[in-house]
Amino acid sequence: MDTPATGLTFRDATDADVDALVALVESAYRGDSSRAGWTTEADILDGQRTDPEGVLEVIKSPDSQLLTAELDGRLVACCQLEHRGDHAYFGMFAVSPALQGGGVGKAVLAEAERRCRQTWGVGEMHMTVISVRADLIAWYERRGYRRTGRTSPFPYGDERFGIPLRADLEFELLVKKLG
Repeated sequence: MDTPATGLTFRDATDADVDALVALVESAYRGDSSRAGWTTEADILDGQRTDPEGVLEVIKSPDSQLLTAELDGRLVACCQLEHRGDHAYFGMFAVSPALQGGGVGKAVLAEAERRCRQTWGVGEMHMTVISVRADLIAWYERRGYRRTGRTSPFPYGDERFGIPLRADLEFELLVKKLG
């Protein structure tokens, strides 16, 4: 069976991708357009999810890369990979809302894990997820990530990360051993 995920091509983002990446991330998490997919944060956060400066910082950092996935020449997904000593950090994960549920996210996550093992030789992938996102955490658990119970505060008052619509937001660390 042909799925959108089977036709993906991967590459590192460049400066020329910044505007398209910001639009992709925003479309997956914020506003009414994000409600077309299941990863929306529109009910818990308003405002921006990222900005051109934040995306460019990831692209330029020597210890990170912004992996992009394209389908028929269109940018449809991305994620941040950052080398942090004995592990890698996975963040800024976004899949076009129209393609969510079709295997694109699984394919991007698998490619990210493969690259981190191959490029940096790390044994673990770490990520933080807003703890009230039970559906998203369950998705990661089905892919081998485990909840650690270790939390960090949400940056309330820093609108670069969004405008919280509730007072109980925090991040939980999820970890996966890479084979």
